[in-house]
Amino acid sequence: MFGFIAQPMGLFLKFIYNTLAFHNYGLAIILFTIFIKLILLPLTIKQYRSTAKMQEIQPLLQEAQKRYKNDKEKLNQEMMRIYTENKYNPASGCLPLLVQLPILFSLYWVISQPLKYMFQKSNETIQALFNLIPKEIAESIQSFSYDIPILNYFNEHPEEIIKAEGLLAKNEVVDLNFLGIFNLGLTPTFDYTKIVSDLRYLPLILIPVLAAVSTWLSTKYAMPAPSNDSAAPAASMTKVMPFITAFFAFSVPAGLGLYWIISNLVQIGQQLYMNKFVINKKEAGTK
Repeated sequence: MFGFIAQPMGLFLKFIYNTLAFHNYGLAIILFTIFIKLILLPLTIKQYRSTAKMQEIQPLLQEAQKRYKNDKEKLNQEMMRIYTENKYNPASGCLPLLVQLPILFSLYWVISQPLKYMFQKSNETIQALFNLIPKEIAESIQSFSYDIPILNYFNEHPEEIIKAEGLLAKNEVVDLNFLGIFNLGLTPTFDYTKIVSDLRYLPLILIPVLAAVSTWLSTKYAMPAPSNDSAAPAASMTKVMPFITAFFAFSVPAGLGLYWIISNLVQIGQQLYMNKFVINKKEAGTK
């Protein structure tokens, strides 16, 4: 479904990997994330201002809801009047999210299938490469995608790459290890038996934890603290989102978890900047 987005994203990640990241896969994902956040910055600013405006007019909306609680038609008319007078579009805050979700879903496929999307390998080529893995190893592999097992195998057995001549070049064997301890192609797990049988899974538990913590910080600093009843939804979001993030980070390759962590850290920086130089400046100008 998102293949048309995943294809150019894979090529872009490959370009970063081969040039700016010096063939460091983790660094490539970090730089890729920063570039994506910079590209989306205008939409992020628009969303941020929209959310700030919504908090600004919240008291007016609450007053209208109390005044016309028994007249839905009048309430809708009054809310539209408030939106119009304050130049607020209720749908404007949704656009950045609608743009970012396809990118996130597409990145899942890019990180799960780097041979297909970064190096444009066909399904037939990937199957042929997988067939080169010894049967006793191949039978123990539990993965919907062959890309990661193939790369892990040839990284662990570089002498076997000669058998893949014509199918896989040496510079296409992406080293998925980051900082020497994180295999970004594997999916984090709490499965004790899997961790004991393959210690590469042990440090990966940190990825969902850091993703959850960075999400909590990101939602905490998303906006200046609202007042009255409008604080309740924001408080609920701050509590719930880290758990949702951790759940998904335990369901996808660690590389995507790294993307979330860096994305959240960049977003926190953007939010702190907006709070200080945009929202506070605007409030000072209205005094």
